[in-house]
Amino acid sequence: MIPGIHVLTSAGGQRFSFDPGSLSLELLATGGPGEYRRWEILHRPADLADWLTRTRLAAAAPLTAGDVLVRPAELARIRLLRDTLWAVAPALAHGERPDAADVEVVNAAAGEPPRLRVDPADLARRWVTPVTGGQVLGAFARDALHVIGTPALRGRVRECADDRCRLIFLDTSRPGNRRWCSMERCGNRNKARIHRNRHTTQPTVT
Repeated sequence: MIPGIHVLTSAGGQRFSFDPGSLSLELLATGGPGEYRRWEILHRPADLADWLTRTRLAAAAPLTAGDVLVRPAELARIRLLRDTLWAVAPALAHGERPDAADVEVVNAAAGEPPRLRVDPADLARRWVTPVTGGQVLGAFARDALHVIGTPALRGRVRECADDRCRLIFLDTSRPGNRRWCSMERCGNRNKARIHRNRHTTQPTVT
């Protein structure tokens, strides 16, 4: 699987690929507050370390769970950032200004990100390890601030057009017309609904 594209499972058991479009929005697919708690996957620091190997961080340089050192308090701060982004991202998706207090939470989390180095032996990029929970928090917060603070990007934050889906993504398509979290799921579901409606509303020829 390409780093940054995640395989999710719907409430009905359907597995589908989902590209959130940015590192910070990937975090929303791990769970969240309120109704999103049932999707929680970041229960322990080890869960976060394993999940990070499938994110956009692993696209910048190879990343293994053993490269990551996250303390419980750091995991709690990362989950707090995620829960805050569940307030900020939908506001952006609907063309609204996020609450100032929520934006300040993101600002406060934007510490130093993980460090990359080039190995002199093979000129390959490597992470300076261990990648700490504080650095992971900084990477997600900095990416979120980049999206929030860049008009062209925040204008492309979308909520899936299916009224039964709340997944949020950054539309990175060239024309800027992505509507669905995934064509495998909501896109095909919408096409099937349109097809059914056409056949049920066609007049009977006598």
